[in-house]
Amino acid sequence: MPEYNQNDDAFKPIQPHSQNPQEPQKKLVLGSFQDDEPPRSTPRQSYRYPGQQAGQDAPRYPPQPHADYASRQPQPYQGPQPGMQPPGNFYQQPGQFPRNSAAPRRPGRRRGRTRRGCAIGCLSVLLLLVILGCFLVNIVQRTLAFGTAISTEPPLSTQTSYMGTTDRTNLLVLGYGGGAHDGSYLTDSIVAISVQPQSHHTSLVSVPRDLWVQYPPNSGNYTKINSIYELASSNNKNVSLGGGAIAQKVSLITGMNVKYWLTIDFTGFKQVIDSIGGIDVYVPDSFNACYPKNDDAEVDASWIKVQFNKGMQHMNGATAIEYARAREPLEVCGMGTSENLAELTDFGRSARQQIIMKAVLSKVKESSTWPHMYDAMSALQKTIHTNMSLADLASFALKMDLNDPKSARIGLSNQNVLEDSQTSGGEYILAPANNDWGAIPPYIQQHLYK
Repeated sequence: MPEYNQNDDAFKPIQPHSQNPQEPQKKLVLGSFQDDEPPRSTPRQSYRYPGQQAGQDAPRYPPQPHADYASRQPQPYQGPQPGMQPPGNFYQQPGQFPRNSAAPRRPGRRRGRTRRGCAIGCLSVLLLLVILGCFLVNIVQRTLAFGTAISTEPPLSTQTSYMGTTDRTNLLVLGYGGGAHDGSYLTDSIVAISVQPQSHHTSLVSVPRDLWVQYPPNSGNYTKINSIYELASSNNKNVSLGGGAIAQKVSLITGMNVKYWLTIDFTGFKQVIDSIGGIDVYVPDSFNACYPKNDDAEVDASWIKVQFNKGMQHMNGATAIEYARAREPLEVCGMGTSENLAELTDFGRSARQQIIMKAVLSKVKESSTWPHMYDAMSALQKTIHTNMSLADLASFALKMDLNDPKSARIGLSNQNVLEDSQTSGGEYILAPANNDWGAIPPYIQQHLYK
């Protein structure tokens, strides 16, 4: 406890007031204007009602007005009488001058403290606003710079009317391994996301990497569809040409109007998943597979065994990419026998890629992930490129609803409109069933809704 200081107390003890100096002081009297502190041994006299004699006990309750009080005439004020308090404010604090007095006001401490407190409070709020403002400005500048880096369009521009139309908007997502080795920019993942903005209805259409197509158009030359981006972009040197070329081919095959594309480097995508704390993935079917220890066989040509069991799993970036890309049976690397070969087909892999995509989008939409998005932007800036503006891309992501039970997941395969085939050199490919390309668009349109 701090030492008591009587100067900090606004209410000081008063000097005893009595008509008889010899009379013991037993009562406390209010209203004295003495500033000096009486001796501690002197008893204090209490307040006496007007007319009360010294030594008399004060009435327990204030005296009631006389019955004929209303009939009495008011008497002129005679001035202070013996035993009565001088006129003044009954609630006036001891040591203060009466109200309306010309005496100067004693300087107090409360007013100064209040003013200093207000000043400090205002400065604190101002400092907080400045810091918050700088933080927001930095975030805005960082976001706009991010939008400029990843897109061919200005960050705040729109080609989709900010997804305010009733027409479906289709975005082609292309995933490649990245790196400096051969085949780094083969798009092993080709998924078209189709969104109806008004209803938020979302469908995913996977196109298999081994689909045999003519490229360049009308050239008479054929290749697997996953090589179009690599050829058109000159190994990722011209992203716009590569993205536009494969988007045009997918539009022709599926009958969907695919105007927009987005490329993803799988190596960078690992960092994105790690930056948001990993993802929760439900594995619908158990399987195992061989997986290359390094994407570049010249660096390390050995294999590792990956195992995924049915059920919910939390995956970091590396595990999620392994789950999305694994396709080699254990027999290839001499590590046993694979338990579920259906998962290792191109169609099974396309389905798993859709699962990973859904898990990432769901995690990004969680409010707990937002504080980590600043770190995710740094990873994404090196990972994705698109011809959608940042504003359109954000609107597109907000309109998507992959949890809608009516959302369709379509995979073109040898179980519906495609069939297995091979080139003249014996290379495995996929071709339209009965060589009928015209059967593919109606099939997709019939299955866009569940």
